Amino acid sequence: MTASPTRPAGLGGWVAAWLPMVAIAIANGAAREAWLLAPLGETAAHQVSTLSAIALFGVYIWWVMPRLRPASLRQAAGIGGLWLAMTLAFEFLFGHFVAGQSWAALIDNYNLATGRLWPLIPLWVAVAPPLVHRLRTPYNGSSSKLV
Repeated sequence: MTASPTRPAGLGGWVAAWLPMVAIAIANGAAREAWLLAPLGETAAHQVSTLSAIALFGVYIWWVMPRLRPASLRQAAGIGGLWLAMTLAFEFLFGHFVAGQSWAALIDNYNLATGRLWPLIPLWVAVAPPLVHRLRTPYNGSSSKLV
């Protein structure tokens, strides 16, 4: 997962760096079920859990991006795109084939009109890597940071 001091991590490192986010999501979901569901109810528990997942992913992504050493903002955006695809694939494939949820139930998680904030998670997973790269990389004035 880590890169050398002079070379960024490759595709394998990007994939490996995504895997701990599965554990973070599972722990966050378990905490929601254990501590938030009964006192807050279904919708509010999911909303709070979504916000806590965003915060936990943010801390993790802040920590992992310097270890991945993307060479550019574009490469950091590539990491975000890969993580978005992996997140959606995991959610739908695991959710349907392992957890036994219907396709309709999985898609309903994206219904903002019913108070579901879940779409913020894949959005955050996609935009956080380039955002963190931009915030953590010093600007030297000679680059647009787009390459």
